[in-house]
Amino acid sequence: MYFTFAWRYFKAKKSTNAINIIAWVSVTAIAFATTALLVLWSAFNGFEDLVKSLYATFYTDLKITAVSGKTIRLTPQQIAGLKKTANIRSLSLVAEEKALLQNQDFQAIIELKGVDSNYTRVTTVEHSLVRGKFLLGDAEYPGAVMGVGIENAVAVLSDRAISALTLYMPKKGTADLSNPLASFNEARIIPNGAFAVEQGFDNKYVLTNLDFVRQHMDFGPDEYTAAEIALEDPALEKSTRQAVTQLLGSGYKVQTRYEQNSSLYNVMRLEKYAIFGIFILVLIVAAFNMIGALSMLVLEKQKDIQILQSMGATRSWIQSVFLAEGLVLAVIGSGIGILLAVILCFLQLQYKLIPLEGTSFIIDYYPVKMVFSDFAIVAATVFIIAITASWLPSKRAASQAFELRN
Repeated sequence: MYFTFAWRYFKAKKSTNAINIIAWVSVTAIAFATTALLVLWSAFNGFEDLVKSLYATFYTDLKITAVSGKTIRLTPQQIAGLKKTANIRSLSLVAEEKALLQNQDFQAIIELKGVDSNYTRVTTVEHSLVRGKFLLGDAEYPGAVMGVGIENAVAVLSDRAISALTLYMPKKGTADLSNPLASFNEARIIPNGAFAVEQGFDNKYVLTNLDFVRQHMDFGPDEYTAAEIALEDPALEKSTRQAVTQLLGSGYKVQTRYEQNSSLYNVMRLEKYAIFGIFILVLIVAAFNMIGALSMLVLEKQKDIQILQSMGATRSWIQSVFLAEGLVLAVIGSGIGILLAVILCFLQLQYKLIPLEGTSFIIDYYPVKMVFSDFAIVAATVFIIAITASWLPSKRAASQAFELRN
């Protein structure tokens, strides 16, 4: 019944045309803000999925590192226990250290990552090759698979290199300041392939044989820098992490994929919150228009209020009618906004209307992903602000004195 009255008041022609204009301004503002927020959030969701997929190439479901220091010790018994842990699909051991890669007069500081034969089972780097093959060699004849940025820095093409590159790796222990060169191990490494994932990885990493790195870093028999794990079901990462922590003890740090990239994910989340804050401000401006429209409507409908009171309508019932009027404005505005957002996102997905400028991106258009929870949050926010904005005019309508006239 409330909404019947509210709908009739909304569509009925008012004696003062300004009421209609202000009401439609409120609806338009709500629709515009809703469309803009949902389209932006859908774009953020698209980019977030894209970034996560790129980072998933290098960052595994779980990673075991040292709580303090650079290396961990994993005995064969511990490794066997990890492999038997429920939900662990595969495990790869890693030895990682900074090094200097040199090709004649060209050189670059790199992150040298020695991995075992299971590495291709816990990551998808092998599928990101743009040149050569994923060959890491052995301890005696190590091979290198490097990022395309490293390739460019040392002026080499991995699939047609005719000579090995020189590596300088810091020796374990205290550096000899009197003879800096004595603090480094020198080795030769053969470039076999190159990958292109994301600029941060492409300009940083060189993959090679695990035993080669451990040998030149003077690691002990059970010494590594990390162990990387792929899960059967990533949704169970928290429970699996607890099982791994219980197995290894407190001297090991077990991180999920989110924790390995917490700063990146936090920045992306803050950006969404910032956009939501701007949306709230736009809705507040629209709420002032709504207050004005409803206040003018209350003045125009004074006779109707008197008639309703004479027919037995209570103050709370009259207040509910004008609250419903505010909700009608909000529902129409948010409904139009949601519909426009869905149409725009669908058109972008189907026809890629808005391209990304430049040629260095993985994709050539803005990715979008519609998430139901985003639409629910926006609808709930519009509802709350509409109720708040409608409260004062509806209270004023309900508080009008009832007068009987001859």
